[in-house]
Amino acid sequence: MIVGEAVPARVSRMLDEIASIGADPPGVSRLAYTPDERRAHDLVATWLREIDLEVSVDAVGNTIASRAGREPGLPVLAFGSHLDSVPHGGRFDGIVGVVGMVEALRLLHEAGVTTSHPLRAVAFAAEEGARFGEPCIGSKLIVGSLSESDLHRLRDPAGQTLASAMTSVGLVPEDAWNARWEEGDIAAFLELHVEQGGVLEATGRPIGLVDVVSGSTRLRITLTGRANHSGVTPMRGRADALMGAAEVTSQAEALALSATNRGLRLTIGRFDVWPNSTTTIPGRVTFTVDVRDTDSDRQRAVALEVAELAGSTGTRRGLGVEADIIADTSPIVLATWVRDRIRAVSDSMETPNRSMTSGASHDAQVMSSIAPAAIVFVPSRGGVSHVPEEWSSAGDIARGIDLLIRSIVDLDTFIAQVRGPATGASSDKTEPGRKRVSPTLEGTER
Repeated sequence: MIVGEAVPARVSRMLDEIASIGADPPGVSRLAYTPDERRAHDLVATWLREIDLEVSVDAVGNTIASRAGREPGLPVLAFGSHLDSVPHGGRFDGIVGVVGMVEALRLLHEAGVTTSHPLRAVAFAAEEGARFGEPCIGSKLIVGSLSESDLHRLRDPAGQTLASAMTSVGLVPEDAWNARWEEGDIAAFLELHVEQGGVLEATGRPIGLVDVVSGSTRLRITLTGRANHSGVTPMRGRADALMGAAEVTSQAEALALSATNRGLRLTIGRFDVWPNSTTTIPGRVTFTVDVRDTDSDRQRAVALEVAELAGSTGTRRGLGVEADIIADTSPIVLATWVRDRIRAVSDSMETPNRSMTSGASHDAQVMSSIAPAAIVFVPSRGGVSHVPEEWSSAGDIARGIDLLIRSIVDLDTFIAQVRGPATGASSDKTEPGRKRVSPTLEGTER
């Protein structure tokens, strides 16, 4: 099959058009389940319809394009990424994968190439956990790892529930369960993404192939003391919630930096102080804790230890303490056989590549619960992400798209050959036709 190469100028134009939606100079603020996120989905849907694809939006806001295959009964090859951003974020995180899927489908269309397997491209909703704390909401609803109660439990900083936010942009949260994809329906899932780190740039490798994706446990901790006048209240007579929170965060950093926790990452990302007045002792402080690791036991143990530090600090300082789990996602080992196929394609293109771990969460991590999944990284300049300075070159992105296209074609041929004539899909996440072997990562919970 002869397919053209991705066009960097066209890739840049698509990136620019999406970046204009939710523009927040110098960055982008296109948060989950806002009108701006939906406008970006509408734009991508328009591009997909221009290449004669059937496009739909499911009940939870995922935009899905379908392309028929030659052989009925085969499971779909799926690929895609997300369109939402963090507040004041960059223009490449997630968007590169969506632009890549559009460009890949356009090139297949222009070449007149039809795969044996049907293709399914998806722009996920609400991948970033910035608004509701829970990452990968659109993909988690697809695989069934969020419940109906979660739609009402999860709230943004303004107090709006996830269900309410979905309804406000015309979605139907009560029909979320109709959006489910079943295990066995998907032959493989691929995601093209910017690295969000500096390994590829530092090593001169244009392609990264992810083997392990870190997990994340996120907490919301509230310390409640007594608000009072800053001038007349003696230092030893105070129940200062902010001083207590400062002590907890300092202890949490020391915990993350300890030799026994090497490689773990801990972030205090949000701090809300009440009444937030220069001359009033803070009476209440709420902050978030994000613990990430490739070792799920250590990830959860450190999160628990931070909650216990908050409890002991509160007791000593006379503060009330509440600690809630916002979200909890396990680390995952991605399917080796899919990564090996992509590596072989990359080698055939004479494109240097390397295996690497992802410290960030991704929709492919979630999709791996129902299908073999792979993530392809392209370099991020300076290793920065989630900030306006985030940058990846059009040339590097185009190279990643070329690998995506050729990997789809390769997997289509390979899986069809291994399966033989099919009337349904195998649910095995290992190589088709081989005995299932569960990959293990020390301390990792599958």
